[in-house]
Amino acid sequence: MTSRDYDIVVLGAGPGGYVAAIRAAQLGFRTAIVERAHLGGICLNWGCIPTKALLRSAEIFRMCGRANEFGVTRGGKTRVDLKTLVGRSRTVAGELNTGVGFLLKKNCVDVIWGEARIVGPGKLAVRKLKKASEHTEPSAPKDALGPGDYAAQHIIVATGARPRVLPGLEPDGKLIWTYFEAMQPPAIPKSLLVIGSGAIGIEFASFYCALGADVTVVEILPEILPAEDAEIAALARKAFEKHGIKIFTDTKVVDLEKEADAVTATIEFGDGKRQTIKTERAISAVGVVGNVEGLGLEELSVTIDKETIVADGLGRTNVPGIYAIGDVAGAPMLAHKAEHEGVVCVEAIKRLNVHGLDKLRIPGCTYSDPQVASVGLTEDKAKAAGRQVRIGRFPFRANGKAFALGEREGLVKTIFDANTGELIGAHMVGAEVTELIQGFVIAMQLEATEEDLMRTVFPHPTLSEMMYESVLAAYGRAIHIPPAAGR
Repeated sequence: MTSRDYDIVVLGAGPGGYVAAIRAAQLGFRTAIVERAHLGGICLNWGCIPTKALLRSAEIFRMCGRANEFGVTRGGKTRVDLKTLVGRSRTVAGELNTGVGFLLKKNCVDVIWGEARIVGPGKLAVRKLKKASEHTEPSAPKDALGPGDYAAQHIIVATGARPRVLPGLEPDGKLIWTYFEAMQPPAIPKSLLVIGSGAIGIEFASFYCALGADVTVVEILPEILPAEDAEIAALARKAFEKHGIKIFTDTKVVDLEKEADAVTATIEFGDGKRQTIKTERAISAVGVVGNVEGLGLEELSVTIDKETIVADGLGRTNVPGIYAIGDVAGAPMLAHKAEHEGVVCVEAIKRLNVHGLDKLRIPGCTYSDPQVASVGLTEDKAKAAGRQVRIGRFPFRANGKAFALGEREGLVKTIFDANTGELIGAHMVGAEVTELIQGFVIAMQLEATEEDLMRTVFPHPTLSEMMYESVLAAYGRAIHIPPAAGR
């Protein structure tokens, strides 16, 4: 084996890629990772982490407006220092980027800098970057290896995804933004159109609304947050509209005209009627597509379907020695799913006793105000699958900790198989539910029944008590709400 021969080479240093590389090194594989822009990928540099830093600033700003409610007197008007706000977000991302480099180095993972192409079975050609990253200069580690030919017994494709572009709604970086531009605006627009109401669209709608923008959301489907339970999505919508966000569902943008410093959108409702909306800026948040181009996959006959690589539960493609994980391997396109897939893929290569990822047990989180979190089947999907269900609901307004926090709006909803008592779904809207959902994820992973959960002691006073009460409510045993309210 030469210095350019490896057991495993990972293409892409996002959450799935760098976690796979570290786990491979832990298992004794000689490992390298190829990256062309930033260690940590979109999630760490432009997605999950920096957006949460922005949302934290928006949360603090909104809470300042409620200071008197909590007996805190402020002097003067609360203002937003946008430069500092955005700068903090970028600093957080930068520090974590450095941390990923540190972890790779300490685990003896070689970093190869450039654009990779699979040129044959077990063969890679890494070329020098043709141009700088689209949004910022690439940040290569000082000791990164350069372009050249490399070899690996196993190649894991973890190249992630990029924003989907629809005809007529092409982002230009000035008037029509993707999440890249939305995270570092030169100024808070007075008005904003958000096209798409998935997690990305709703998070940005929540952020800009909190900072004073007049926000309008347009969604082509009948309800916002279409992946969520319909009851939870409806409650979230009421909360967003209470904050001042205007929401149009069953509506599509059919035209978007640019002016000097504004855009005019023509929207079409389900009944065919049309209306125009003029805003200073628009955000296109209509999903993402896998980065499958330029990797040599088609020449090797790797199966690609709907802009993502087809892989099994262990990350294996139809071509031996080539694997795919994370966003490039399809939905759900979540960082934690990518990380878990990376570990499963590498441990399967090592021939450890591993199980494929059960996608029904992957939690989903939206960090808006209020937050939304879920795992498992929605009520509609459970019933469509022919399951007999028992459903428990417990409102935030009946929880002491929620009262103390001043967070009285929200709901915890649990879904059980009526015949077996198995927990098959959990759905929440309200403060900090993205932290609560993992309790139900663990319960589902351990195949807990309602009896197991009822025997579990939850601390008081906490928001987590609502989880317990929701389980009780499914069986008519809730303590802190009248029986009819939980059925």
